[in-house]
Amino acid sequence: MRTVAIGLLGVTLDAGGKANARWEKWRPSVSLCQQDDLVIDRFELLYPRNAAGIAKTVAADIGTVSPETTVNLRELTIADPWDLGEVYSALHEFARTYPFDTDAENYLIHITTGTHVAQICMFLLTESRHFPGRLVQTSPGSGSGYVKGICSIVDLDLSRYDAIASRFREEQKEATSLLKSGIATRNARFNRLIDRIEQVAMHSREPLLLTGPTGAGKSRLAKRIFELKSGRHQVEGEFVEVNCATIRGEAAMSALFGHVKGSFTGALRDRPGLLRAANRGVLFLDEIGELGLDEQAMLLRALEEKVFLPLGGDREVKSDFQLIAGTNRDLGEMVRERRFRDDLLARINLWTFVLPGLKERLEDVEPNLDFELEQFARKSGANVRFNREARERFLNFATSHEAEWPGNFRDLNGAVVRMATLARGGRITTEIVDEEIARMRDAWHPRAAASPLAQLLDAERLSSLDAFDRVQLEHVVEVLRRTRSLSGAGRLLFGASRQQKTTANDADRLRKYLARFGLDWKELRDERDA
Repeated sequence: MRTVAIGLLGVTLDAGGKANARWEKWRPSVSLCQQDDLVIDRFELLYPRNAAGIAKTVAADIGTVSPETTVNLRELTIADPWDLGEVYSALHEFARTYPFDTDAENYLIHITTGTHVAQICMFLLTESRHFPGRLVQTSPGSGSGYVKGICSIVDLDLSRYDAIASRFREEQKEATSLLKSGIATRNARFNRLIDRIEQVAMHSREPLLLTGPTGAGKSRLAKRIFELKSGRHQVEGEFVEVNCATIRGEAAMSALFGHVKGSFTGALRDRPGLLRAANRGVLFLDEIGELGLDEQAMLLRALEEKVFLPLGGDREVKSDFQLIAGTNRDLGEMVRERRFRDDLLARINLWTFVLPGLKERLEDVEPNLDFELEQFARKSGANVRFNREARERFLNFATSHEAEWPGNFRDLNGAVVRMATLARGGRITTEIVDEEIARMRDAWHPRAAASPLAQLLDAERLSSLDAFDRVQLEHVVEVLRRTRSLSGAGRLLFGASRQQKTTANDADRLRKYLARFGLDWKELRDERDA
């Protein structure tokens, strides 16, 4: 692999002096390229605009002492080298846009030159993996070796350099926003969960286990974890996803671990398998509880030893991947039932995160509703919006006790896609919302959807009822439909309390009760007799 140095020009130290006198001075950048046991293939030399002449001289001198080193001069726009914010921003922008290739190159970050502010910024950007390399420090030698100097690769404790911690907090916010797909979640529990996942993902390559109901967003979160790690140069490979519920037996072995030609009927050529495809990347095994015991055993060995045997093969292959596993099952219960290996569970259970379902995050329905509309616009090219009344009606239902959301965010996505598809002129109306609510109500509560009360009240009025009022009103309507008069219904409904009154006016009491919900006896009687 090629060795690439990245360093700042030392305007004073690297200049050294006038004419040939500079060769009698120790110059850090030149010294780095004079070391007997360190060959620098390329030097990315960063310099301020007012030092272009010195930079060209240093580049030429490096070419003299180390002809094998290519020097790239890169100008940084820094007016005040002691301004922390300005220096950090310039170096951060360079790190963000530089085409690092960690598969082919090793990076050394030279920390000897520049102001103390610049050196601290180089420390921090290396510690945070914006510069995916190691720190290298040069210093003058002694005696006859003074000019050549010495260098050492260092591993410093950078925790004390916290002057720009606020910038890292901003980056953490950006990271958690990425993990949440940019959705401004309002659920405190979910926000705490994402904060912890961000912390673990940035500091660990151990397996992660994501649990929670179907449709809670495990697959999407796993992909965002990969994108976060990839953006910080913590993984160089691909994101490989497989739903273990879709593969069984021999097909599972072949898909995961690969096979050699002729290992079974139909194996006409070698197949590398998904574990090899995820080398140096992330492997997401969704529904890991569906794997067979044989596949579990091979997966455990691959996790612990980074090697495994392809199906029908006699030579081990290597793959170094990070595992993210997802499941909606109780793996502990599966271990007790001998359907999941206890040693594999112990291996993947180091970091377990339980994703709450949409029913537990009702305050997040609204921001996710906007997200789904944006996704629909991106895929279809149609910008669709609710009118105000329709939006309120849908949210009232979606956050009520009646909304079960058994498919969680998949259900919400389906509802939005249906409504947006039916929206003429790009506006979702109350009629479209009522139709969708009726469809969901019928799917989630088929008996409730056919109840007399559901036939009397529209979706908005029905979803606005408390559970207590709804149960009581359902019973009242049922009694009214069985009787011929308000008085007769009142005698049944107020049988105990009417005994305590000297004069009973059951019909009036019942009429006033119905009025609270916008109902009257005539409407109920007509509905019954129809």
